[in-house]
Amino acid sequence: MKVTVIGTGYVGLVTGACLADAGNDVFCLDLNQEKIQKLNEGVIPIFEPGLEPIVKRNEQAGRLAFSTDVAASVAHGEIQIIAVGTPPSEDGSADMQHVIAAARSVGRLMEGYKVVVTKSTVPVGTADKVKHAIIEEQKKRGHGSDFSVVSNPEFLKEGAAVEDFMRPDRIVVGSEDPRAIALLRQLYAPFQRNRERIIVMGVRSAELTKYAANSMLAARISFMNELANLAETIGADIEEVRRGIGSDPRIGYQFLYAGAGFGGSCFPKDVKALQRSAQEAGRPLRLLHAVEEVNEAQKHVLAEKIRKHFNGNLRGKTIALWGLAFKANTDDMREAPSVALIDDLVREGASVRAYDPAAREEARKLFLNKKNIVIVDTAPDALEGADALAIVTEWQEFRSPDFAALKAKLKSPAIFDGRNLYDPPALKAQGIAYYPIGRKI
Repeated sequence: MKVTVIGTGYVGLVTGACLADAGNDVFCLDLNQEKIQKLNEGVIPIFEPGLEPIVKRNEQAGRLAFSTDVAASVAHGEIQIIAVGTPPSEDGSADMQHVIAAARSVGRLMEGYKVVVTKSTVPVGTADKVKHAIIEEQKKRGHGSDFSVVSNPEFLKEGAAVEDFMRPDRIVVGSEDPRAIALLRQLYAPFQRNRERIIVMGVRSAELTKYAANSMLAARISFMNELANLAETIGADIEEVRRGIGSDPRIGYQFLYAGAGFGGSCFPKDVKALQRSAQEAGRPLRLLHAVEEVNEAQKHVLAEKIRKHFNGNLRGKTIALWGLAFKANTDDMREAPSVALIDDLVREGASVRAYDPAAREEARKLFLNKKNIVIVDTAPDALEGADALAIVTEWQEFRSPDFAALKAKLKSPAIFDGRNLYDPPALKAQGIAYYPIGRKI
């Protein structure tokens, strides 16, 4: 099938590459000339395990092309997938300008039937706006072609996006047009050979499903963080509680880990956007306000633990920090808890030596010319001259360090663990002060 993907950000690039790998002829459009040039030179702009070889393999096979040519992109695909960014506006609502601009381009240039698919995370009612934008452009040109607008939200986890696309849990298709539904079934047939994964529903239900899914997962995280803080106060252990409640099949174990708060490009943005949509509809979601409030507070918990350990005085202290990305297996630092921690530490006069396997370059750009923040190239480098260590991201290489060597390097051998990676009795036996989240020490 001939497919156009509009936008080569995280979702667009993964979608285009994986569809091409299934044998489709995919045209990826982006108006960022520099990004397209790098992609054509084989440079992948994001860190995502498994993505680079898929992109290169399909470029070489001629099934995947990158361009800034809008007219060529509209002419290419019977299916036009909109996968542009929807960043939060100042009021928390999703900024839809790029989605509507993409729709207008399709309406202005299309010839023949098109299925316009919104894969970007968008508020309920966006499909109607996309449809109206296309119709307006067709009226301006004096003629138009038949088209359908379909909501097809993505459910890709950063760090596992390729696996999620190739072996999806579900494929949500929001449409009531049999022709469009048939084309989407054909497009996704290679990804559901062992069982039916497509769930067809109304367009507005599909749009709400994406926000509802992310907000539900965010709520589980904030709930566990609230419980962790309570457990710590009353002498319980959140890891024992997690196993106790996770064994209930109605609850399950996923997203029950206490930590330093959630970040990234999805959960914070989508929680805000759903709240905004609910307010506009006159049905405020009070629970989501609490989810967001708890998460923002949780990002400062590690700094408070560090402050107490040093008797309220961090001036002149150096804190080693392992992990900058908001989660492992990505270089994404958007809304990352590490940023809040670094800001707290530096504000109180501490210096930070930070390391991350993937997000170093992103961090260097983010903290460019910032005093007292050094981004280093290895985990041991971060420990040089440090008073204590804080862990913010659960990278695999942090799970089994040489504790004796670590203790020898730290002036005040203490670990502040925002991901509960270690066993408290084992750290006590090593003579290292250990401060996890919600655990009995």
